[in-house]
Amino acid sequence: MSQHLVLASASPQRKRLLEGLGLTFEVHPSNFDESTCTKTDPIERAKHQAYHKAMDVNKRFVDSFVIGCDTLVVSQDGALLEKAPDEDAARLMVGKLSGKVCNVHSALSVVDPQQIHHEGVSSSVVRFKELSDAEIDWWIGTQLWKDRSGSFQIDGPGQLMIEEIQGDWTSVVGLPVFLLGDLLRESGYSIIEKC
Repeated sequence: MSQHLVLASASPQRKRLLEGLGLTFEVHPSNFDESTCTKTDPIERAKHQAYHKAMDVNKRFVDSFVIGCDTLVVSQDGALLEKAPDEDAARLMVGKLSGKVCNVHSALSVVDPQQIHHEGVSSSVVRFKELSDAEIDWWIGTQLWKDRSGSFQIDGPGQLMIEEIQGDWTSVVGLPVFLLGDLLRESGYSIIEKC
């Protein structure tokens, strides 16, 4: 069986986490249109999107192990905080998170060379410090909110806004490493031999 690994994501954070495992892989971002997903439950929505991202790339790499990922943020009041389209939306999101907790759901989907699908979700809780207007202005000015669910990051400068995490830090970054290890082993990928 082929042991070729493909990451179906353009996220540099996910790429760095996978590189940190010492694995050899290729990056081929998915073209799946997330706006077509009609599921409203955040866990089911994340699973649906991770699955379809993996399947989209799997069409090009049918003999490979393809990893699809999706991360969704849910505010303390239950609002789904997806990627902000502009600075105003990002500012509103960060303001909603200030001094509160949010749930972060990271779904993974691994499609193996036999076209069998392996999936799981890692959920974490993130507590934000009370942010001043100046801190929110600083964060928006970094531009690091772009292309991120919830308009925040847990790696890099964004850590300055976070008081506490309950769960897997790598899951909040967007690639839950422990879950990935389980899914790759389940799919027949020899992860230990590759490290």
